[in-house]
Amino acid sequence: MSDYPPIASLRSFEAVARLGSVTQAAKELHVTHSAISQQIKVLEDFIGVKLFLRQGRGVHINEEGRLYALHVRNALGQIADATRLLQVKPRLAELTLAVVPSFGTHWLLPRLEHFHRQYPHIQLRILASLTVTNMQQESVDIAIRMGKGDWEGLESHFLFEDQQWVVSAPHFNGGCLPQTAQDIANSRIIFSMESWKAWCVEAGLTRHITPSGLCFNDSNMVLEAVRLGQGIALERRSLVAGAIARGELVQLTEHVVPYPWPYWLVTPKGGEKKPEVETFIQWIKGEAAAWGGKP
Repeated sequence: MSDYPPIASLRSFEAVARLGSVTQAAKELHVTHSAISQQIKVLEDFIGVKLFLRQGRGVHINEEGRLYALHVRNALGQIADATRLLQVKPRLAELTLAVVPSFGTHWLLPRLEHFHRQYPHIQLRILASLTVTNMQQESVDIAIRMGKGDWEGLESHFLFEDQQWVVSAPHFNGGCLPQTAQDIANSRIIFSMESWKAWCVEAGLTRHITPSGLCFNDSNMVLEAVRLGQGIALERRSLVAGAIARGELVQLTEHVVPYPWPYWLVTPKGGEKKPEVETFIQWIKGEAAAWGGKP
């Protein structure tokens, strides 16, 4: 930092050069006459060049000083502009959000543009994982989880309950789609980790559908296989409603069952939270309420 003179000496020099008077510079900067004179001496000693001609008790800037003053004035102006810009614009803030990939892809991601338009100064860092994130160890501000909302050490905010729908691609089985619950049970099914038992009871089937053939532990893979026409699946409404609205999937039956694990937004309990955390909580609660079961 040896190339940088003290900022106080630069401000004093610029004021004297501009006003042509040590007394006027002292008045503008709210310091004493001697303080200005001392700062000028500090600057001249630092750069090793005389900047003023001393005549009696007055000073007159010389050619070296006049040229240097132009550069200093421009630099101080840039610093002032940058400071004002920082003061009037909100600072960039980062939020780290942990979410399961399927929910992040199919429900949250289509809505994030709304968030960015409203809060462009908040940068979201999203950690997508099938495992339950340790929020303290991974410095996670917010997580979206499915469950009972009773996680130890966490503050839970209810988002919404989900349902399970039976879906397929429009071209599945050559476009000859199953019409009844029994037709569905006899079709090629792509299984996730979710049980069909509750749906079978709701649909009035006497025999439960049990896993066979393809079975994935990730709903994203289930839905891609369904989209490719490889079978039908029982999946969460929050994951399929958008694709149904776009015509990529179709709902095969009006028989639906509640998903046993509601969605919750969770934050670490205790300690001071970033203001951006509360902003995100209120935003996503509003999105969940506005969705109301619609895609």
